[in-house]
Amino acid sequence: MAIGSTISDVLPLGSRLNELGRLEVGGCDTIELAREFGTPAYIVAEDDLRARARAFRQAGADAGRPDLQVLFASKAFPCTAVMALFAEEGLHCDVASAGELHLALAAGFEPERIVMHGNAKSVAELQMALRERVGLIVIDNFDEIERLRRLIEAGYGPLDAPGPGATLGQRPPEAPAGAAARPQEVLLRVTPDVRGQTHEKISTGQANSKFGFSVADVPEAVRRIERVQGLSLQGIHVHIGSQLTELAPFERAVAEVARLAPTIGECAIWDLGGGLGVRYLEAQPAPPPIEDYVRALLDAVRDPAQAGAGRLPLSEDGSAGGGATGAPPRRLMIEPGRSLTANGCVTLYTVESVKRNVSTWVAVDGGMSDNLRPMLYGARYEAHIADRPGGETECVLAGKHCESGDVIVAQALLDDPREGDIVLTPATGAYGYAMANNYNGVLRAPVVFCRDGDARLVVRRDTLDDLTARDVR
Repeated sequence: MAIGSTISDVLPLGSRLNELGRLEVGGCDTIELAREFGTPAYIVAEDDLRARARAFRQAGADAGRPDLQVLFASKAFPCTAVMALFAEEGLHCDVASAGELHLALAAGFEPERIVMHGNAKSVAELQMALRERVGLIVIDNFDEIERLRRLIEAGYGPLDAPGPGATLGQRPPEAPAGAAARPQEVLLRVTPDVRGQTHEKISTGQANSKFGFSVADVPEAVRRIERVQGLSLQGIHVHIGSQLTELAPFERAVAEVARLAPTIGECAIWDLGGGLGVRYLEAQPAPPPIEDYVRALLDAVRDPAQAGAGRLPLSEDGSAGGGATGAPPRRLMIEPGRSLTANGCVTLYTVESVKRNVSTWVAVDGGMSDNLRPMLYGARYEAHIADRPGGETECVLAGKHCESGDVIVAQALLDDPREGDIVLTPATGAYGYAMANNYNGVLRAPVVFCRDGDARLVVRRDTLDDLTARDVR
């Protein structure tokens, strides 16, 4: 399916200018939303998120793998309402902390539909994953194998018959009489030395990465996992980075997974990660459609030798070696995050002041507390005045925080911005809410779902009392 907007592809599906000349998101007038919920605010078009979830699942079916498991990478938008929506749409979920696991369970994901990630999982987090019987734990390093061994030997391994619950970090409950221990299924995260064209801070597939096992360490990792009776190695996980807009790196990663699969043994699961990019600016080239991305991955799984041309080692007879042929894995998984949520959300601000020196500075009531990405790695956005979209005045859209680097859009084109204007930045549904903070004591913004002209608050704005709620006196 084609996903777009009547105004711009960077705005949520269905966005439009209404009869008053105001931008609507999810059928809701953005100026009225600002009046009702205040600013800053994250405004989510619910139908946009659902459409993208369905597009991923349909793409798997159209490419011959209706059993393709699509996991929402919850780090992109770790909001219970967002996660519940994807649970309703039949997605699975990946988490990387006890907090994200707690949110996934609260959102309605059954434990068997959850995959636990992380390069530095604490003992308490592994305890929680074992106790909740998550579907898969992705093992990142040798220390983690040893931690899991100790925990399982101490009684934290999952059981066929559930016992009473425990809180994070507590001793496990006693096993019910006659309960048969079942192994925890795990994947091995491998760094395939495949680099995509993206910012170095969101590239993960290169050899010098904090994530995963090197190719050389895979055989030893397999041996150690196999020596732990309570673990069952099911396959391989690979993720090469985020905001990737070309398909070739994904295909090369599949080829590397195929080469390593024989080392694992019966490699039932290939988790191919996520990373499909999105468009943040209307002037940017469009990333590959969801359908093309999924088909490229599945075609590469069917013929990894072709996908990895020039990378797979050759056997003595000159054919592609190292497991480039053979039956595909029984389960295939992908983990989109940004491509599910980024374009489904806009952030609303109110202009507090306009000043002119060398530049025209348009200062709003948010900034690095609600969208840290431009300050972290130079992420680029566009901006629009809600009732005067478009414009030719080049401005610096600046935040309210006490940092010169608190700039949301360095070169915004606005129509004669004035104090009190409502400004929106599109494509803020990935990592804005996730990285929100209280710098300068600013209250974190609410999340509002919009659908068919109805708006509902799903996360309230912080209060001043929230800033002191955790103080110990």
